[in-house]
Amino acid sequence: MTDFKEISDCPITTTLSFIGGRWKTIILYIISDRTFRFGEISARIPAISRKVLTEQLKELVKDGILNRQKFNETPPRVEYSVTEFGKSLKNVLSEMEKWGFEFEKHSLKEK
Repeated sequence: MTDFKEISDCPITTTLSFIGGRWKTIILYIISDRTFRFGEISARIPAISRKVLTEQLKELVKDGILNRQKFNETPPRVEYSVTEFGKSLKNVLSEMEKWGFEFEKHSLKEK
């Protein structure tokens, strides 16, 4: 493990600046394998408000992790997909999922 003089120099801090927070990892986990419309994402995460989902999607698009494609149709249609850069996070999310399963098993043994 490397020692860092400043926490901002830590690569984990950099990663978390892109995917940290309550919803971004869940959004990425859901979108990782195919294209989704806003309503589909919202339906899969019922606990998130439409306002917060919109904000999180905008940030992920701004950071180059998601693509946003708007279609000139009525009613309006917008689709989100993971960019090539965003796909590089798939292994990170997969490892987080594995760790979560192991933690849950460990927690159940402790009880």
